[in-house]
Amino acid sequence: MVGRRIVLASASPRRHEILSRAGVAFTVVTSGVDETVTSYDDPADYSLQLAHRKAAAVARSERDALVIGSDTIVEIDGRILGKPRDETDAARMLRDLRGRTHRVTTGVVVVDAATGRTRGHAETTAVTMRDFSDDELAAYVASGEPFDKAGSYAIQGIGGALVERVDGPFDNVVGLPASVVTNLLRAFRDEVTTPG
Repeated sequence: MVGRRIVLASASPRRHEILSRAGVAFTVVTSGVDETVTSYDDPADYSLQLAHRKAAAVARSERDALVIGSDTIVEIDGRILGKPRDETDAARMLRDLRGRTHRVTTGVVVVDAATGRTRGHAETTAVTMRDFSDDELAAYVASGEPFDKAGSYAIQGIGGALVERVDGPFDNVVGLPASVVTNLLRAFRDEVTTPG
């Protein structure tokens, strides 16, 4: 797309699939960074901080590449829901989300490893959950699917059955808004090819 090597700083198979479907040729290098955020202005800032941290860490060893970092968070009532610690935590999060609308924000940052230039954007999608039963909740937690997912559910998996409505890009909820990634990469391409 931009005549540059592209690196995705994520081990997520869901992000790999989305980026492949968007027609982007890329390699994967995981960052292994600390994902603790102690201070942030809003969910977009939170997700962009982590996306930048991941991309910048990988860019240090990938000097000729454009490195894509991404982070997805779930927010309700001003609280950010991360990945659950255990079954009890997963059930608590799902009870908080049940029958209500929450927001899923994915921050995407592209770092040009050669120059250090950075571009980023955060996309937000509103997701409304069904008023699912306690039995449905317990069965979903027992499936094991919630345990590496922000907010304790995977919309692209069996957790999709818990969702009533999605307002905004679906792939954003999965973990990588393809249109945001391609727009950021095009901006780097246009920057290089625009005269003056």
